[in-house]
Amino acid sequence: MFKKIFSGWSSGRFSTGAGSAILGAAFLMANSSIGPGFLTQTTVFTQKLMAAMGFVIFVSILLDIGAQLNTWRVLTVSEMRAQDLANKLVPGLGLVLAILVVLGGFAFNIGNIAGCGLGMNVLTGVSFKEGAVISCVIALLLFWISEIGKMLDHFTKTLGIIKILLTLYIAVSSHPPVLDALRQTILPEQISTVAIVALVGGTVGGYITFSGAHRLLDAGIKGAAQQSRVDRSAISGIVISSIMRYVLFLAALGVLAQGVSLDADNPPASVFKHAAGEFGLRIFGVVLWGAAISSVVGAAYTSISFLKTLHPLIARYERWCISIFIVLSTLIFCWIGKPKQLLIAAGVVNGLILPVGLAIVLVAASKSNLMKGYRHPLWMQAAGWTVVAVMGVMGIKAIATDLPALWR
Repeated sequence: MFKKIFSGWSSGRFSTGAGSAILGAAFLMANSSIGPGFLTQTTVFTQKLMAAMGFVIFVSILLDIGAQLNTWRVLTVSEMRAQDLANKLVPGLGLVLAILVVLGGFAFNIGNIAGCGLGMNVLTGVSFKEGAVISCVIALLLFWISEIGKMLDHFTKTLGIIKILLTLYIAVSSHPPVLDALRQTILPEQISTVAIVALVGGTVGGYITFSGAHRLLDAGIKGAAQQSRVDRSAISGIVISSIMRYVLFLAALGVLAQGVSLDADNPPASVFKHAAGEFGLRIFGVVLWGAAISSVVGAAYTSISFLKTLHPLIARYERWCISIFIVLSTLIFCWIGKPKQLLIAAGVVNGLILPVGLAIVLVAASKSNLMKGYRHPLWMQAAGWTVVAVMGVMGIKAIATDLPALWR
């Protein structure tokens, strides 16, 4: 199956036209997940679990694939966005799903604002809250002045490449215990429920997994005939983000194995600084802030897009709704503080929202009238319901018992 999925890469079908949209959807999903929360979650849980973090990443990859394959396949075959499909299934259910996704996106955006604060702190020395307020103003300017927004899009792509290359350099220079990491990726010495939920939630939770599928629909890649293309795109997005996750894990593990104590308020910055000195720290600040500021605008836009198809007033005043979304995110962060905890909590919250959204998608997949006669494979249904069950149980446990410990 995987050979069929990836065959498009070698045949050149990703080069132009629809292939560009397929690759674009994969990178949209991957870039949405590789933000400030991604950096903080991976570093914090590596600090707690050490080499056993490899197992958490491995399990999260399996759950990510199960969730994303089902979601993208069902939405593109039905040719409907998630909220519209939910409304066809049960009138009003689309509104419920949209509200959940918006709440999850709001949690992500508070975390993104926290990431802006961390980045500004590293670059300029201002406090986390001052950095967040400054970044909020910049985000609003970038959103309202579209020309600057286009410039930012190219800028963040460059930052993304720098982030991957710098992290790879740190992973090599920190000399991680690779054999122990590989061993515990299969046979861990300890397991963390909250880590799995946070990683899955941060990769395919909330709006992230829907964003790529909606991108494909906008590009006209839909219908049962496009299944193989959709599957390749879905798995490619997971692979891109997972490679970055494992490289960052190795970088953090190498530094921690040397007995380095990380900064409690900004753990990933400590990793970069130890491996690349003050220069590495400054580059990390630029990369973190760039990823966070683009995620602030992106998360706000995508979250509001789930509501605008449900009521004409939201569509009419979309810019104002997005601006309010960004401002409220900033105010809540300034009230709560605790950027590290917020970034982890955002992943956990969206990890709990994931099984609800995926369950709706799977039920819709069983309705032939919605799926235009398409029959969803039993193995994909089984994989999907497994993700729903596992993430549901672990998400509730993480919210009830594990997450509160992070705030103490």
